[in-house]
Amino acid sequence: MVKGNSRAVDMMIYVFLAFIAFLSMAPVLNTLAISFSGKIAAMSGEVYFWPVDFNLNAYKSVISDRGFFVSFGVSIKRVLLGGAINFVITILMAYPLSKSGKFFPGRNIYMWFIVFCMLFSGGLIPWYMTIYTFGMLDTIWALVLPTAVPVFNVILLMNFFKGIPKELEDAANIDGAGPWKTLILIFVPVSTPALATVTLFSIVGHWNSFFDGMILMQHKENWPLQTYIQQLIISVNSIMNTTDPEEIKRLSNMSSQLLNAAKVMVSMVPIMLIYPFLQKYFVSGIVLGAVKE
Repeated sequence: MVKGNSRAVDMMIYVFLAFIAFLSMAPVLNTLAISFSGKIAAMSGEVYFWPVDFNLNAYKSVISDRGFFVSFGVSIKRVLLGGAINFVITILMAYPLSKSGKFFPGRNIYMWFIVFCMLFSGGLIPWYMTIYTFGMLDTIWALVLPTAVPVFNVILLMNFFKGIPKELEDAANIDGAGPWKTLILIFVPVSTPALATVTLFSIVGHWNSFFDGMILMQHKENWPLQTYIQQLIISVNSIMNTTDPEEIKRLSNMSSQLLNAAKVMVSMVPIMLIYPFLQKYFVSGIVLGAVKE
């Protein structure tokens, strides 16, 4: 009887999780269906999870939209540059913070300082004025340097480093390895799951960010992709007024809802391509890095 009850409970859990998964996927499936549907069907709200009047017109329009691919290139540049900066700084901060105060005097003060900065920001206007003062407005550096220190990633990797057996470091020290050599040859290679996890966090964060591009980029050609899509969704008429007559004619034959859906789906492709390669490290990296001994 107990075994039967256990199976019933398991079945209820599976059904509940399947329902949650469906709710999570529903907006994506709806957007995908709209992007492959006809203009009239999309505008009349007939599309749910399956395309109506299937066609590729929206994607053809996306391919011919120069502004979309310019912003796509800006986002790629941002992810590569910002991700590399985050990766290096995360490692360089996490390694010394994983040591005790005996080896890193003032560690606790430094740790409280970075946690305080994570919890409390200086405010939007001081943030903007700082970037303006350093002459970074309308440059790629305005998108990557303000987020150069991902504190959450540092804490995650720091706890992972703490879990590495001290005997490995002692053996390296006996062989004459200094801190740099120990970090590069011992800590980094054995921390692949945690490094893959924090790298994925950085990539997704840079790729999905739109607010800083909206505030800091003064020219449309410097918008990252998410800012471009956000501006397109909330102000289609404004964007159409800035295009040439041929572009306006092309957009007039296409529902803005179709264009938005197609561009959102295309913008998801890079993350969907990267995630499968990092997925096997994702759960183990979070679990191992979240446990503090």
